[in-house]
Amino acid sequence: MKERLATITGAATAIAMVTLAVFTAGPASAGTAPVTKTRFAAHFDLAQGQMPENIALEPDGTAYVTFAASRQVAAVTPAGKTRVLATMPVPADGGVHTPVLGFALTTGIARAHDGALYFLYASGTEDLTGLWRLRPGGTPHRIAALPAGGLPNGLALDERRGLLYIADSVLGTIFTVPAAGGEPATWSSAAELAPTGFLGANGLKIHDCALWVTNLDKGTVLRIPFGPGNRPGPVRTRATNLAGIDDFAFTGDGDGDGDEILAALNAPNTVVRIRGNGTVSTVLTAADGLQNPTSVALRRGTAYVPSAAYTTATDPNLLLAPVPHNR
Repeated sequence: MKERLATITGAATAIAMVTLAVFTAGPASAGTAPVTKTRFAAHFDLAQGQMPENIALEPDGTAYVTFAASRQVAAVTPAGKTRVLATMPVPADGGVHTPVLGFALTTGIARAHDGALYFLYASGTEDLTGLWRLRPGGTPHRIAALPAGGLPNGLALDERRGLLYIADSVLGTIFTVPAAGGEPATWSSAAELAPTGFLGANGLKIHDCALWVTNLDKGTVLRIPFGPGNRPGPVRTRATNLAGIDDFAFTGDGDGDGDEILAALNAPNTVVRIRGNGTVSTVLTAADGLQNPTSVALRRGTAYVPSAAYTTATDPNLLLAPVPHNR
């Protein structure tokens, strides 16, 4: 147990030292539009490494999360019960060669309509780093190897094209992998995706005939349109000055502005709303229960926000909040 706690503490400390050094400023804001009636769906066990990094939802409201430091995929029921679905094997070197972070971790997750879960595992080793699939009631299998020298992080599934898009935060690259598995292909390595000292391309979403990407180091939201033959079009920066931006979701609030985003800002400990014109307002803060939010998912007017407590080292949790109306 002492070795386990030391590993987890070291993992959290590694993230904390870098993120606190790099991301202390919050976003340029057009004002604050607070959300009311937030509640906790679940609290997680920090001592066991249950630091939720990413999230995907079932239609019934079940949340699938990746626990970074414990290398796990788990389900959180609407009643708040947490059940571990899979624990990834420990790399032979313990994960110390995982780029930048120095510990093996599960990162992005996506759910297919048939219930299959796709998730990423960054281990720093060639035998484990890659895209994995977990079918209902089954065991995880790696369906694509990814560069051990990278850090696969954000994940988006395009079921219409039968492709998964993967953002590598260290290599500054977006890969594609067929949903059936296979060799990864480089889709974009545009300069806007590169890191500047810590992590670059991070969260991914498919929306409005484009792939949208955040760059954590640069604090930007990028839009890359799908061109002929599914090739990437020119990169456009849609929002800036978002220090520590992680993953995000589109609000889909039907108010006529389909490009509005709810984004998790990790070290600043906020969730912000980004309008189509790039202006930003803060909608959730530490006062609402955030503990280094990592991602956002939406279902029926409710935002699901996992907090990993990477730097706060207090109460990793899953917070539920009404999606704020346009203001």
